[in-house]
Amino acid sequence: MTRFLLGFASFLAVVGGLLHASAFRKALAAFASSNLHAFFGNSSKALWLSDSSTLIILGAIFGLIAIRPAVATGPVVMLLSLIPAATAILIYVFVGPFFAGHLLMTIAAAALVAGFRGK
Repeated sequence: MTRFLLGFASFLAVVGGLLHASAFRKALAAFASSNLHAFFGNSSKALWLSDSSTLIILGAIFGLIAIRPAVATGPVVMLLSLIPAATAILIYVFVGPFFAGHLLMTIAAAALVAGFRGK
């Protein structure tokens, strides 16, 4: 069950990261048509792609742990689950009940339960 939960979290994170990255062109158009100062527009671009890459890398880590559980302890998995949980909370605070927040909270919950279950 622990491996399934981590595999599930891995799948959701990688797919979510790829979907987020694929929407970057639309974000570029939105940033370009806004009246944001260049610094804030460029910061938004960096944050957009860093969020995508963080999700993909986290998904790869969860996948590795699912395949080879000996590479991480339960507490390490629980700490990793805080990454999508914190991002979800920030989305809820600043954007509202957006589906990306729900997706991130699902990833966090699956990883947290896997971490509690241990090996």
